[in-house]
Amino acid sequence: MGGMGERLVIGTLLAAAFLAAPEAGTTLTLHNLCPYPVWPLVTPNTGFPSICGNDIRLEGNGHGLVSFPFPPTFWSGQLVARTGCAPPPRCVTGSERPAGVVQLTVHSAEGAPRPDLAVYSVSLVDGFNVPVVVSPQAISGDGPCPALGCSADLNAGCPPAQRVVGAGGCVVACKGPPGYFKQRCPLTLTTPVDREPVQQHCYAPGELKVVFCQPAMVGADAAAQPDVVVAEN
Repeated sequence: MGGMGERLVIGTLLAAAFLAAPEAGTTLTLHNLCPYPVWPLVTPNTGFPSICGNDIRLEGNGHGLVSFPFPPTFWSGQLVARTGCAPPPRCVTGSERPAGVVQLTVHSAEGAPRPDLAVYSVSLVDGFNVPVVVSPQAISGDGPCPALGCSADLNAGCPPAQRVVGAGGCVVACKGPPGYFKQRCPLTLTTPVDREPVQQHCYAPGELKVVFCQPAMVGADAAAQPDVVVAEN
């Protein structure tokens, strides 16, 4: 009886400790489903800390997966996918325009384990280079939390005058026009005054997951991989 009573006490204490423990903070997860590597560039807005190094190579076909915690109170910044790096910052796309930009902002009350609000969007105002979608996960708040972004390969149908062509002759980025982007990817921002037709925020997500090349493009020919060009000093 003594042993059983002792186990019950220990079990009660462990349960109480579990219930009292704060939830894990919100994370930023990056997952690369493209058939080529991606080097993410995460840039905090002025006054905010860096949340990761920018020398990470995410291997293609789903092998590249990494997560970083957001600061506990407030953070705002941008994310761009770079391709054809040898190594960063010498990259074929993403180091400058044209490139798609993920915009992220998380708000949290002091001491709260998760943000009260996450605001996110994918902007093609500066052009397109890699399909990208932002999807909130592990949601504990109320209301819809839509996935936003572009899973289509806009390089494939880019108007000839708007194409950026790599050294091997394949299209590695597209400059526009906004109407082409909006028609193919309506859940993106394509002009400075544009707005998505759905809300651009989520209450209390445990994770903001950024996926490069959603399943609609996973079967794309690996030969479409951007050419690696080493920049001259």
